[in-house]
Amino acid sequence: MVTFLPSLPGRLADVPSFTRAIGGAESNVACSLAAAGHRVRWVGRVGRDGFGDHLVDTIGGHGVDVTAVGRDPHRPTGVYFRTDEDRATDAHEVVYYRAGSAASAMSPATVPYDSVAGARILHVTGITAALSADCLALMRELTAPRPGRPLVSFDVNHRPGLWRDGSAPSVLLDLARRADVVFVGADEAERLWGVGDPAAIRAVLAEPAVLVVKRGAEGAVAFERCGVGKEAPRSGPAPAPGTDSASGHGPAPDTRSAPRSGPATDTDTDAVTRTPAPRVTVVSPVGAGDAFAAGFLSATLRGLGMTARLRHGHLVAAAVLTVPGDLAAPPRRGHADRLAALDDAAWGTLHLGPGWTGDDQEVRTP
Repeated sequence: MVTFLPSLPGRLADVPSFTRAIGGAESNVACSLAAAGHRVRWVGRVGRDGFGDHLVDTIGGHGVDVTAVGRDPHRPTGVYFRTDEDRATDAHEVVYYRAGSAASAMSPATVPYDSVAGARILHVTGITAALSADCLALMRELTAPRPGRPLVSFDVNHRPGLWRDGSAPSVLLDLARRADVVFVGADEAERLWGVGDPAAIRAVLAEPAVLVVKRGAEGAVAFERCGVGKEAPRSGPAPAPGTDSASGHGPAPDTRSAPRSGPATDTDTDAVTRTPAPRVTVVSPVGAGDAFAAGFLSATLRGLGMTARLRHGHLVAAAVLTVPGDLAAPPRRGHADRLAALDDAAWGTLHLGPGWTGDDQEVRTP
């Protein structure tokens, strides 16, 4: 969708003007992964209109392969307006104009499986499932078990305003259980399934090989089934030159395990890794979830250990939190690697503010 960002804080009724930008969880992840040096394809549908042109041109300008994006001659590109407050608060407002949009007409017929089959990771989110019955059918097609499917990454991304029929808890639970890697906020899980403790969420979502529970400023907890992480078999055509992931219909990793770093506690079936988030001086609180997923998947593609994956997720999220808007250039790989490799004490003193993504600009606090 095209996103209209407010020129000033406050209620939508009081915002005098808006700035046009691109929006969409999957395309945000795709753009961030491309900026981090990965080869990414975004697959979706937009209208054959000016807003569709803007989306395709802008996403392609981030280095993302957009050759598989469909253009619908009969339906418009969706748009939405939002305020700048944190999505977790009642002050945040968002108004969608996407009923009957090109994206809502996505289906197994309009988005062929071959367009994603060659990726190493396929990243999708629960937002798509809420758009229409056809979109839900597409999500079930993409996440269905099949020989050699890409590693499926699923961000629950619960948007209550998109679910009017009360089906979100059951639909999102079913889709998450089909995935290999799942991202969910503790607050989302509490609203959806009545569980907010990470271990309780894992009990509900026992099927994914990797479950990442995001806890806001407290950090994140990852549950990784012991013995997983080998290269996932591929099916279908080889990826287009330079394609690590198909996003949105999403992104793809080197799924081979690397030795774990950081504190991990083995249980009967899981290794559990907890990583606190660094302190961040927040400029805009929107977009951190998509950025976290991109950082985590980037580190996964590189075969890094679980602590490094979580820390890279936090760092890319911090890059977005310290700029206006939903997208930000991630830190340079060497810079991020140095920060992710800090010992626990040094990581605990990290404080990131605007401009930190430049080399050696981090701020340490006592």
